[in-house]
Amino acid sequence: MTDPGPDNAYAAAGVSIEAADEAIELMRVWIEKARRPEMVGGLGGFAGLFDASALTAYTRPLLATSTDGVGTKVAIAQAMDRHDTIGFDLVGMVVDDLVVCGAEPLFMTDYIACGRVVSERIAAIVKGIAEACVLAGCALVGGETAEHPGLLHPDEYDIAGAATGVVEAERLLGSERVRSGDAVIAMASSGLHSNGYSLVRHVLLNAAGWALDRDVPELGRPLGEELLEPTRIYAKACLDLAVRTQTHAMSHVTGGGLAANLARVLPADVSVTIDRGTWTPQPIFDVVRRVGEVSQPDLEMTLNCGVGMVSVTAADDADSAIAVLAEHGIDAWVAGQVGSAQADRVSLVGQHPGW
Repeated sequence: MTDPGPDNAYAAAGVSIEAADEAIELMRVWIEKARRPEMVGGLGGFAGLFDASALTAYTRPLLATSTDGVGTKVAIAQAMDRHDTIGFDLVGMVVDDLVVCGAEPLFMTDYIACGRVVSERIAAIVKGIAEACVLAGCALVGGETAEHPGLLHPDEYDIAGAATGVVEAERLLGSERVRSGDAVIAMASSGLHSNGYSLVRHVLLNAAGWALDRDVPELGRPLGEELLEPTRIYAKACLDLAVRTQTHAMSHVTGGGLAANLARVLPADVSVTIDRGTWTPQPIFDVVRRVGEVSQPDLEMTLNCGVGMVSVTAADDADSAIAVLAEHGIDAWVAGQVGSAQADRVSLVGQHPGW
């Protein structure tokens, strides 16, 4: 075996500085697309810089921060060797946690840990992150790619991100604004989004033995393509909704499902009744339910079941809210109403059409 020498000792340990440098060059064009005027400097610094003088326009600016990952959905991307959509999931999971309080996402950073840096793969991941940041209106100010040989297999990776936003204190959304009689506006998800994949993978891939290239008639496409459908990003639509309607609170429907996440933004003296009959979830949810014989309570505690975001809006503004969301290409409908306090903070009643 040839002695790698002192200059190549790190490479012999499984870490390639050259591959990391190549990845940075490949991702540079995408990061440049995800800029805001307040972003200072460019790629390569030790820290991302954002000009905070922009906040002087606020009377009492409240900074909001959120961090998240994409869970085991990365296993689907790795199995299919397709990495340009997983970044959308990361941005959606992070920035849409910010907008529920009315905060505008300002900037984001990402972290990619991998067993081996494959420059084209890293660039594809960052491309997705940057394109999603553009849709969310936030800057991608920096990130980190770490090579962990021996801890992760060569083709394994995981990603995480964090974002910071700002909201004027007097415009802060939350439970203290919610009133009995408010309408609950449901916003359609694009599919599974990025939670519950441990259940989905167990049911469809492990227990049922389905392959990712299996054509599923109910889905109208191969299973893998359905499972990689990117998370919908609601940020700009929800911020517009907060400005143009009397919206009092919002809830991002992720892990825990609709009921648990909606309960987080309700005051103690009210409850909500949601009518399942107001929407039909996308076919993938029924596929998981039927193939896995998953009970409806389990399904609703794990997956979004077709609703990715909800707003609690004054009933008189419900039609206006639906119209605003339609302008942003988001299907929305009145799914329930806020009423007096009951034992269950959020009750789901009725049945989805066709279930």
